[in-house]
Amino acid sequence: MNRQHMIAQLTATPVWDVLVIGGGATGLGIAVDAAKRGYKTLLLEQSDFAKGTSSRSTKLIHGGVRYLAQGHIKLVLEALKERDLLLQNAAHLVKKQVFIVPVYTWWDAFLYFCGLKLYDLLAGKRGLGASAFISKTKTLQALPNINQTNLKGGIRYLDCQFDDSRLAINLAQTAAEAGACELNYVQVTGLLKNEAAKVYGVTAQDLETGIKYNLHAKAVINATGVYADAILKMEEPEAKPLIQPSQGVHLVLDHTFLPGHAALMIPKTSDGRVLFAVPWQGKLLLGTTDTLREKAELEPTALDQEIDFILSTAAGYLVKKPNRHDVLAVFAGLRPLAAHQGNPKATKDISRNFKIILSESQLVTVTGGKWTIYRKMAETTLDKLIQAKLLPYSPCTTATSPIHGHTTTFLESRHLKVYGTDATAIAQLQQQTPELATRLHPDYTYTKAEVVWAARHEMARTVEDVLARRLRLLFLDAAAAMDAAPAVAAILAVELEQSNSWADEQVRSFTKLARTYTLQPAQQAQQI
Repeated sequence: MNRQHMIAQLTATPVWDVLVIGGGATGLGIAVDAAKRGYKTLLLEQSDFAKGTSSRSTKLIHGGVRYLAQGHIKLVLEALKERDLLLQNAAHLVKKQVFIVPVYTWWDAFLYFCGLKLYDLLAGKRGLGASAFISKTKTLQALPNINQTNLKGGIRYLDCQFDDSRLAINLAQTAAEAGACELNYVQVTGLLKNEAAKVYGVTAQDLETGIKYNLHAKAVINATGVYADAILKMEEPEAKPLIQPSQGVHLVLDHTFLPGHAALMIPKTSDGRVLFAVPWQGKLLLGTTDTLREKAELEPTALDQEIDFILSTAAGYLVKKPNRHDVLAVFAGLRPLAAHQGNPKATKDISRNFKIILSESQLVTVTGGKWTIYRKMAETTLDKLIQAKLLPYSPCTTATSPIHGHTTTFLESRHLKVYGTDATAIAQLQQQTPELATRLHPDYTYTKAEVVWAARHEMARTVEDVLARRLRLLFLDAAAAMDAAPAVAAILAVELEQSNSWADEQVRSFTKLARTYTLQPAQQAQQI
């Protein structure tokens, strides 16, 4: 994960076996699988790894209780299998999480109990523990701030939680260790076609240096999520949209709004969706929404009605009711749902199954899916390329391959757990240079050593890369992230051999971005 090394690898390879466009969950999963199969693999990302949807999830690895209610049994079965594999292969990032569904009528108690028992049945031997009805007393013990008026009890079940962008970075490291070349801030600007109108590569530009490249490959994969249509337009300018972006918004509150370790699952909101309140890194994560948007933006913004919907829904279940001024951070992500011709379905009813499209030009496009099944999506994509004779046969090995950092033995320093096997090296950095043990912010355990590590070993190139996706401070507390930005910029300037003026500009641009992760009063927000 050294950018200079990756650039050297890029220029030294005349033809790649697999060229992946997009550095989110789907693209990184494909890069890992392809490299481990022995294919010469190149991945290009126009921004940072997991900059888009893949860092903005509800942080759950789950079968999908909602999908079960919609009858998507195959998707649930697939996801439950992949959940088990992630627990085995990325134990430093994926952990079991208790969820409780509070019930206020006996009919709801019966209905949700039966539904979650079916969930247990589908999980089979891969189950994390049996779901069960718990009394009103035990429900209040687990969810101390829950509204107890007419409360009958709760249904307790288990799923998994993870850190999405940390998993993305670890997948990038896993692919690199298997020989893949991966570059952030390299934008694909066009597709190369031969006389038979077959795609045989791409044109790309390094956004840091401005250098342009013509890159050849046996197979080109469009794994750009909500931006897939932009690549498809390069292939066929008149192509109809394949993607309909759907926005999901999350709010982050102080943990006192739901003390304890259990998560709250609200199975039916006023518009028929599901809402989660999940403890995450010492905070409370609330979400999400499902709002159709006209176009895919790199930095989507939460709508006032989405924020109000989440706060009002949560207020109906919590005794201590959150308001806008309680929100520490707000972030929005875009899901790549299938575009519908004619009468569109409600977004909550659109399947999250993935699709693999092999066009006449031999461009492969992967759309849909979710984090939990990223590995299966990659396996299926590469198997399809083998079937199409674009690649020689090589078996998939990722089901039994640990992801970079995987370990079940952790240091006493709990906040370094997400680094897995890398935690020891970061702790050694702090011991060797005590200054690096200094916190970036007095209220959070992140240290200067983690910034150094991100620059040297995780290809962080900007203050945003560090505070948004290597550390999660921007997503936890936007104001604290702004306070930490100057220290991060100063460290990066040294590590990346940049000037003081570069560091100053980094602080300015990050502060402007971070302000959009805070909640202003409605009138101010519209002005911004």
